Amino acid sequence: MASDSSDCTLEEARQIRHERGVAFRQGVHAIAPALIATGTWGLVTGVAMVKSGLTESMAVTMTLLLYAGSAQLTSLPLIMAGAPLWLIFAAGFVVNLRFLIFGAALHPYFRHLSWPKRLGLGYFTTDMGFVLFMPRYGEASVRGTREQLWFFLGTISPGWVVWQTASIIGIYLGAMVPSAWSLDFAAVLALMAITVPLVTTRPIVVSVLAAGLVAWVGQALPLRLGLAAAVIAGIVAGMLAERYLKRPAR
Repeated sequence: MASDSSDCTLEEARQIRHERGVAFRQGVHAIAPALIATGTWGLVTGVAMVKSGLTESMAVTMTLLLYAGSAQLTSLPLIMAGAPLWLIFAAGFVVNLRFLIFGAALHPYFRHLSWPKRLGLGYFTTDMGFVLFMPRYGEASVRGTREQLWFFLGTISPGWVVWQTASIIGIYLGAMVPSAWSLDFAAVLALMAITVPLVTTRPIVVSVLAAGLVAWVGQALPLRLGLAAAVIAGIVAGMLAERYLKRPAR
């Protein structure tokens, strides 16, 4: 009896490991096409931090703790301009406001985890991880499964490794990059490579158009407040479009 029970336990353990491995590899496979753009964006951000006046140690600490390219690129001009600390934090908060929506949407899938684990998932969560996860499991009848967790881990883990590696390389090579090089344009290309494939529904199209229009109009605003306004406009437009474009006809 004891031997049968032990064999059953070992078999269950092997099955669990197999399910985890399959789901994780599926997540890695899904995120792989976006890793080149992620690495390019991380490299540009690393160079930008050093060019903004941060020391190498400060830049490495920032990229490891913050892990948010949009917030980093938003805060760097404010840091260079000597903006108040509250304004720097406020700009970063507004730019990353979308993660509140991500967290609310992901909560049903991971609420069974302890809060330290959920906090860790929150740190590693990325736009691409969320976008790849929700179409796959958004309509799942059962939420919080082992497969869902490990697929999500497979989408977010490679991005962190690639981002940090590229960003740190950019930090230590930043002094060698001529100031005349257009790093902003390289960052735009990397962001476009990530963003364009995601524009697949009408609400997303509305959100992108609204954010782009506000960003263009807000170029003249000081301290890059036009970017913060564009983020808010994109979120609001997307939510309204999601509500009204899917409303059934009378």
